[in-house]
Amino acid sequence: MSIQSLEKYLPQNTLPYLKDWFSDYYIHIKVTKNRDSKLGDYRKLHDNSHEITINSTLVPQLFFFVLTHELAHLIAFEKYGRRISPHGNEWKETFRQMLLQSLDVYDEDLKPIIIKFSKSPKANFMASPDLVKYFHIEKQDDSLQFIEKLQKGDFFIYRNEKYLLEGLIKKNYLCKNLATGRKYSFKPLARVQKCT
Repeated sequence: MSIQSLEKYLPQNTLPYLKDWFSDYYIHIKVTKNRDSKLGDYRKLHDNSHEITINSTLVPQLFFFVLTHELAHLIAFEKYGRRISPHGNEWKETFRQMLLQSLDVYDEDLKPIIIKFSKSPKANFMASPDLVKYFHIEKQDDSLQFIEKLQKGDFFIYRNEKYLLEGLIKKNYLCKNLATGRKYSFKPLARVQKCT
């Protein structure tokens, strides 16, 4: 997929950055159906080309953010070698520089969140509550809410199973599956449906 064919998924004014970042590499970009397990993925192929996959359902600014994340893997591996940690210091610094370089692509209310995130980039998008909350505003299902909004003793549905919120353990929530009796730890930004 060419850079130009990505335009429909991207915010305006992103092509100059992508042309600069792509210029030295042969990259296969695959826009995929929605995957719950990940927003994007990078890997080097046997022929020394690169493959990046990104979910097609992402809003343009998130699509660009995820693409930048995946490109940072490629650029860090090529610059520092394949032995670096995938989300180690080299990747963090590369991603940080790319985010700050392309800051003008993002909406004014998102820029402070990107700047804050860039100080210590996280491997997983879900590890940044500010970003998760920002990007769920437009497509939020009214029946779902973040588990952090519930109280101890509340019941909720998650993936068609009913749970009881028992309390907080460090930063996560301890919840009991009512069908099995097993206990699970939920991150604060897990989206659940409160019930009685």
